[in-house]
Amino acid sequence: MKISELIPKVEGIEIAVLLEDEGADYSVFLRNGKEDIIEGIIITSVGYGEDPSTGEKIRTSTLRHSLEVMLPKEIAKIELIVPEVFGLYNEYWVSFWIDEQLFDKKFLFLPDAIQPEKLKLLPDFGRKGILLS
Repeated sequence: MKISELIPKVEGIEIAVLLEDEGADYSVFLRNGKEDIIEGIIITSVGYGEDPSTGEKIRTSTLRHSLEVMLPKEIAKIELIVPEVFGLYNEYWVSFWIDEQLFDKKFLFLPDAIQPEKLKLLPDFGRKGILLS
């Protein structure tokens, strides 16, 4: 048996970068689109890449967030995100439990994927944003 067969596939969990109501700020949200309650949720975020003018490697601080529980279809705000990091890879690792099974998934926003002209109305969130699932 391959190790990949032991790791459960994560479906129904989404990360979105949404434009805040005032129109200048952005926030990252997690959505539990599953029919299950998820618990013991840990999210880590980091940005990395290169400065285009110097080629120097850039890495932001790694931030860690936790949520005790999310009900089915619930949405939770994770963090603010500033436009200065939109040119980087923005990586989010989400780990959580359903019953006694551990799940985790990496979400990766590519450089310049988060741009005002690329935002679309996301009905489940009721705002414009970029969605990864």
